[in-house]
Amino acid sequence: MIRYRYPRISESEVTPKALLDSRRRFLRQGAALGAVAAAPGLLWSADAKAWQSKLEERLEEALASSDLANGEAPTSLRDITTYNNFYEFGTGKRDPEVYGHRLVTDPWSLAIEGEVDKAGTFALEDVLAGQALEERIYRHRCVEAWSKVIPWVGFPLADLLKRHGPTSRAKYVVFETIHDPDNLRGQRRSIIEWPYREALRIDEAMHPLTMLAVGLYGEVMPNQNGAPIRLVVPWKYGFKSIKSIVRIALVEERPTTSWHDRNPEEYGFYANVNPEVDHPRWSQARERRIGESGRRETLMFNGYADEVAHLYADMDLNRHY
Repeated sequence: MIRYRYPRISESEVTPKALLDSRRRFLRQGAALGAVAAAPGLLWSADAKAWQSKLEERLEEALASSDLANGEAPTSLRDITTYNNFYEFGTGKRDPEVYGHRLVTDPWSLAIEGEVDKAGTFALEDVLAGQALEERIYRHRCVEAWSKVIPWVGFPLADLLKRHGPTSRAKYVVFETIHDPDNLRGQRRSIIEWPYREALRIDEAMHPLTMLAVGLYGEVMPNQNGAPIRLVVPWKYGFKSIKSIVRIALVEERPTTSWHDRNPEEYGFYANVNPEVDHPRWSQARERRIGESGRRETLMFNGYADEVAHLYADMDLNRHY
């Protein structure tokens, strides 16, 4: 298993392992009894419960074998699941929790298209078949200057891309979210051009830190956090980590992406966390960690500079923000 060097934080901030394990046991017991309401913010649709039961054993195995926590202090489950941006449900931070039950996640499929040897549409069960899952506790930094620490469960995006054989013309990877305005109330408004689109350079997509997540805190991914499968790119602002993915395409030319297309002055294509480059309306030098008082210094590349800075060695990061 690959091991990464994560930025250390003080010992007083680390959640005790016994507390973390007891929280996981509580969640598993609540799901088994059908008492999802006992865990605030964990909302699944009725259809998704079938998918939940299929994944539970896989997630349990992943938690048993993972050792990538490295001292990070997870944000509380409640804060992770009740404070989100997921504009498909609305623009309020609580909207994803309140309306997330309308997202139907089972069955689910992924279309993999473009510059690959093996294109097609694949059931999520087949995408995950034989794929080892692991827990990774990552920092999550929003462009709005708030942050969390989240224990994701998933697998490297590179594993999926390699299985489909990118061609030599594949320079970018494009992601698309589900489009279902009948159930996703936010898509009935012209906030952005729907469906939501994001993209990475191929080297960013193939980087070992980039993952596709199907769970958090040892449980199946809650709807409000991007069920059933989402992207996680920990050194970039959160809007790059697209949720509820239905399509992945490998392309030669740099594509348009939703927020960059809507307002390129505020939302750069690269969206690397950079405390030296301010948002036009606020400073990015400090951040508010959800669940904490006060503010803390923002780290370059969200604390993953040692792992990813080489990807941008010849770039002007003030221009290519």
